[in-house]
Amino acid sequence: MSFVGHDEPWRIWRAALSGDRMHHGWILAGKSGVGKAAFAQAAAQELVREEGVPQPAGEHPDITLLTHLPASQEDEKKREEGKPYQVKRSIGIAQIREMQRRLVTRPTLGARRAIIIDPVDDLEKPAANALLKSLEEPPAGTFFLLVSHRPGRLLPTIRSRCRILRFPALTAPQIDAILREQAPQADSDTRAAAIVAASGAPGAALDFVERDLAGLHRIMQRIAAEGDTQFLLRGSLSEQIGSRPDRERLLAVLDLARAVVASELSTAERGRRARIIDAHEELSRLSGQAPIYNFDPALLAMEIGTLLASTAPDREAA
Repeated sequence: MSFVGHDEPWRIWRAALSGDRMHHGWILAGKSGVGKAAFAQAAAQELVREEGVPQPAGEHPDITLLTHLPASQEDEKKREEGKPYQVKRSIGIAQIREMQRRLVTRPTLGARRAIIIDPVDDLEKPAANALLKSLEEPPAGTFFLLVSHRPGRLLPTIRSRCRILRFPALTAPQIDAILREQAPQADSDTRAAAIVAASGAPGAALDFVERDLAGLHRIMQRIAAEGDTQFLLRGSLSEQIGSRPDRERLLAVLDLARAVVASELSTAERGRRARIIDAHEELSRLSGQAPIYNFDPALLAMEIGTLLASTAPDREAA
């Protein structure tokens, strides 16, 4: 199995898989939306597969996925019914403890099992410390695939016990081909905007199309280019974000704002570059807080708009 832009990660993974001593911990590092989670699932299937042993078509008993749980019992019910549902903002220690209880038993179908954590960035601190114990003394045949969008924020002790597998950003033609195949409803202008906003992440480009972020993108570009002295564009930005956006939409909005700011850097004069870098750092900080804090959408829209306006060529007064 192969994925666009993943040739080198597959080469490294399969070389390790065929070697004598496969490392027990892997950090799959790269931008959100480059396909790390799909790679983790496919790589785990290769890891646990044994010749002559029939493999299940659905969920595999030797592959455990830890990710965000439904936020409430009502959301749990929605998930069971196949409806959209809200998820918790972090991965808790109870999930790690449950996984560790399974590790005392042998794998079901073969000699290996895989634990996928997606994303490991969202582990609560106690959960991260608990995971560290399993990484320090992994049971025989147990391998960890940790999906990370921001590996620099992981505990140094977790990073030191894992091999880092990096996923590069895709080129514009590669993303365009994916959009043409998977989002044929997008016209050429929408695809072009999605490619710029995605910054090399096809998942972000698809999200751009599916969430209809073209209007938001145009407003953000105007604020960054013109400023917003009358606060009118910031009002439009708030309307586009919505009064009750879900967590995924807020994260998409913040990623889009970062992409808009980053795109301004290449053409900015020296004095403006410092403001652009400062705004990008602040948007990155907000992106890191979004999974944890309960932001007020209107206030967040104002903050994003103000940061974008601070990058305009003629900076408006604070």
